[in-house]
Amino acid sequence: MTSERPLEETQTLETPEPGRARRIRNYLIAGLLIWLPIMITVWVVRFLSGILDQSLVLIPPPWRPEALFGRYIPGLGIILSLLLLLVTGILVKNLFGRQIVEGLESLVRRIPFVGPIYGGAKSFSETVLADKGRSFKQVVLIRFPYEATYSIGFITAEKLEEIQAKTAEDVICVVVPHTPNPTGGFIVLVPRREVIYLDMSVDEAVKLVLTMGVVVPPWRNKPADPRLAPPETGP
Repeated sequence: MTSERPLEETQTLETPEPGRARRIRNYLIAGLLIWLPIMITVWVVRFLSGILDQSLVLIPPPWRPEALFGRYIPGLGIILSLLLLLVTGILVKNLFGRQIVEGLESLVRRIPFVGPIYGGAKSFSETVLADKGRSFKQVVLIRFPYEATYSIGFITAEKLEEIQAKTAEDVICVVVPHTPNPTGGFIVLVPRREVIYLDMSVDEAVKLVLTMGVVVPPWRNKPADPRLAPPETGP
């Protein structure tokens, strides 16, 4: 005669608790998920503050924190940089300050080697930072680097007259960023008919690139009719 085991004992045998090593691993991963974003944020802030602190060289040596207080004060360069940007912006917005800046820029552009670099940096800044600029405002999908693969990209230019005339194509310029460092990438000239426009914002796309595709933004404009959405593929 066989005796039946209790239900609780059967469930315990079927689903054993994770071992001690696995629990320790899960605890380490949970702690890493808390501290890793904090450490990355602190590193980025320290890196940027180190760059902005270089603005302290604009202050005469007798007035610098080391001379006045006897020690280096972290973050003081950030405050100075923000004040410098604010004052510069106020001066440029009036007619007199704009004329001074235009005169200095004209002088810098005449300097060999320095002029082309400054001109390129100036054009890039105006294109990217200006509200009326359209560069880096649209996320797209293009076939790159192979025909059977897709890559995330950002439209940087659409009026490419010479290239469009010589290729007989309506071509747009797309930058495909590197991951996890999006400051580098490839410039790809793609026919407009082959570009797929995405609904995700630029911030969401940058987050997707930074996390190497781990953080995928939700599709906010997903069609209500499931027949209009692309089929989901299983593992």
